[in-house]
Amino acid sequence: MAYKVKLDVFEGPFDLLVYLIENAEMSVYDIRISQITNQYLDYVERLRQTDPGLGGEFMVLAATLIEIKSKMLLPRIQTEGGGAEEDPRKELVQKLLEYKRFKKAAALLEEREEAMRQVFTKPREDLSVYEKEPDYYLNLELGRFVKAFNDFLRKKKTLEDVHKHYDRVERQRMTVETRIEQLKSLFRRKKRLKFRELLEGETSRYNLVLTFLSLLELMKEKSVRVRQNAAFGEITLTVRDAGEKKGA
Repeated sequence: MAYKVKLDVFEGPFDLLVYLIENAEMSVYDIRISQITNQYLDYVERLRQTDPGLGGEFMVLAATLIEIKSKMLLPRIQTEGGGAEEDPRKELVQKLLEYKRFKKAAALLEEREEAMRQVFTKPREDLSVYEKEPDYYLNLELGRFVKAFNDFLRKKKTLEDVHKHYDRVERQRMTVETRIEQLKSLFRRKKRLKFRELLEGETSRYNLVLTFLSLLELMKEKSVRVRQNAAFGEITLTVRDAGEKKGA
């Protein structure tokens, strides 16, 4: 079976061994030791060709795998009690399980470390300067305090009763189309207007902007002529007749 890996993928010999087992879809409790050993030795050989100084710990595990493989090839000896000899893979399985537990714990700690990097703490402040300030007490007679508290409860109950029987309805805002129709109706009564006349008595910012946008739309339709003789001067609005609209 051809198998190629890179050194920087694995953190150590057990990391490689766990990968080989999981990649072959084996159970860690029933490792096909012959297949895994061949793949592992193939990797170690590639590692030694790349950098012999990095293969020491990998060679130790390789020797262990070869030893287990040789024991697996030998016939199983029956013990005096009639049972089979202990599985040669047992110690390796225990080490692999322990390694996986530690790796999982390390991954969890790494996740928490990454989460804590997003947490910013505020340095502790010196609050001793506020400890010397005297306490303030409300100088109020008991009877007046009770009366004030009862007034508060009565107002609170009144508000609750109002909320039970009435719903707050937000006033529907006017649209540009509606405002344009209002302006057209106004211009039918008066052919010339000052811009400020359109805004008299208007306090809502929304309505002010709405009036301005509606006027721009009327200018786009060539329904209104706008004139300003000087910068920041008075703006005069004049209604165009039908002939002017066609000739414009």
